[in-house]
Amino acid sequence: QVQLVESGGGLVQAGDSLSVSCAASGRTLPMYAAGWFRQAPGKERAFVAAINWSGGRTSYADSVKDRFTISRDNAKNTVSLQMNNLNTEDTGVYYCAVAREPWRFEGARSLEMYASWGQGTQVAVSS
Repeated sequence: QVQLVESGGGLVQAGDSLSVSCAASGRTLPMYAAGWFRQAPGKERAFVAAINWSGGRTSYADSVKDRFTISRDNAKNTVSLQMNNLNTEDTGVYYCAVAREPWRFEGARSLEMYASWGQGTQVAVSS
């Protein structure tokens, strides 16, 4: 089992940038895809971005494509999400997740693919 701890959330204004990070411990992260999801108030948890085990493949929700960038540092067991040009619809709790099966990337947009979740970090964007 892997433990995930997110950090870097906060309150920003529309148009600002923010980076959130996820530190993993307890299991070798490099073999597993990782993803970021977010949950807005009153809404279900939704896919934001995913990255495969090597960092060579990524996937983004249409709403964040060209604004957000997911990356990973396997040597440091971390996954990050750089968010640019934020808008109020990006507000929510951001969760880091690690895949259930090693090497797999198909299905990375689905919550069911992920076995380990962090506690979440709040991102609030004001207009």
